[in-house]
Amino acid sequence: MRIRRVLAAVIATAALAGVGLAGAATATATTATATTAAPASLTPGECEQGGGTVDRSNLSSHNLPTCKGGKFNGQEVD
Repeated sequence: MRIRRVLAAVIATAALAGVGLAGAATATATTATATTAAPASLTPGECEQGGGTVDRSNLSSHNLPTCKGGKFNGQEVD
C-alpha cells in the first residue's frame, strides 16, 4: 500500500515537472520571436541590407521615406 502512494507521488511530480518544462519552452520560443521583430524605423543601410530600396516618392512634413521590397517592406526609414 505504501509503495502505491510513493509511486503515485513520483508519477504526479514527474507529470508536473513535464508541464513546467513545456511552459518554459513555450515562453522561450515566444521571447525569441519577439526579439526578432523588425525595428520601428530603419536606417537606409538596413533597408538595403534587407533586400529593399529606399522610396522617397511620398515625402511630406509628416511622412518619412519607406523601405520598398525585401525583408523590411513598408517600414519607415529614418
